[in-house]
Amino acid sequence: MKKLVIALGLATLAVSGSAMADLSLAKKSGCLACHSIDKKIVGPAWKDVAAKYKGDANAKTNLINKVKKGGKGVWGPAPMPPYSPRVSDANIEKLVDFIMTL
Repeated sequence: MKKLVIALGLATLAVSGSAMADLSLAKKSGCLACHSIDKKIVGPAWKDVAAKYKGDANAKTNLINKVKKGGKGVWGPAPMPPYSPRVSDANIEKLVDFIMTL
């Protein structure tokens, strides 16, 4: 599979075409204002989220709900704003699936 190189902030990552589409969706949805793949910005790095919830059978459902409704306190004092209905349920699920593959 071909890999593309993408620069996000200070990190340069090799990603597949499908991951590139997921990153594009994350950028379009406003996620990259607070998150990155491998470094904490305002919110946690997505690799840290994936590691924390790896093996948790309820992780996908819980993370989808967190993105939809927002929340606070899990990763520090900065709140996660709600992204529903601004981001569709289908796109929120795509984003959570992407994060959980990291």
